[in-house]
Amino acid sequence: MNIAIIGYGKMGKLIETTALARGLRVTAVVDPSPVGIPPGKLSVCGAPVFRSIAEAGDLGGAEAAIEFTRPDTAASNLLALAKRRLPVVTGTTGWLERLDEVSRAVEAAGSSLLWASNFSLGVNLFYRIAAYAAALADPFPEYDAGGWEAHHNKKADSPSGTAKMLAEKVLSQMTRKKQAVWEVLDRPPAPEEFHYPSLRVGSMPGIHTLIFDSPADTIQITHTARNREGFALGALRAAEWLLGCSAPDGVPGVARRGVFTMDDVLHDVLQIQ
Repeated sequence: MNIAIIGYGKMGKLIETTALARGLRVTAVVDPSPVGIPPGKLSVCGAPVFRSIAEAGDLGGAEAAIEFTRPDTAASNLLALAKRRLPVVTGTTGWLERLDEVSRAVEAAGSSLLWASNFSLGVNLFYRIAAYAAALADPFPEYDAGGWEAHHNKKADSPSGTAKMLAEKVLSQMTRKKQAVWEVLDRPPAPEEFHYPSLRVGSMPGIHTLIFDSPADTIQITHTARNREGFALGALRAAEWLLGCSAPDGVPGVARRGVFTMDDVLHDVLQIQ
């Protein structure tokens, strides 16, 4: 499978090395100011580096693109890739207020998009565990629900996309909780509020904790990312899934069309209901 990498920061470089180890080929890299690469030079694997999607032509014959950029650029990147009818996987967070616009463009072009706030298999299992735990706790009002998340101090958005998705999963299963509250409070949270604040410190890849607390005891469920490798591998598996690859080094089959999430990948590839 031939891929283009959109965004050549820490995640883009990790996508590149993980793709090569998986037997994939990187045909182009797009980044307006790639760190450590002077203009006109090549990426680590020898792929040409372009400053924009418009400059990149056919992206070296890429069959799919993987996009990890910034909240303020992601939607425009996805719209540009939709015009090219290039299947794209994006792990950028903080742009979902434009999801409807991007989805319409993808559908109109007959292309495909797979988005996720987190491509880690562990995180996606964590979502399902959290939803089940919330359903179990809901009938017992003595168990209040909340939590917190922490990331490195360079992360551009807060709360994290993973935290937003976690809250969505919990709220879908609890009648007692009606809305997520992200900010630091100078008052007690209302009974119907799911309080989930953020911490940004150091270099940690990410910690997400869900808490059910009663006067007698506490139930705590935590996912801790040791590194970003799980995110990169999950994004590449998602791209393979979009193209219908049955194996990492297999020839792409019938590409899927439409807008998908990691739930679709888990259900279809990993056979998790």
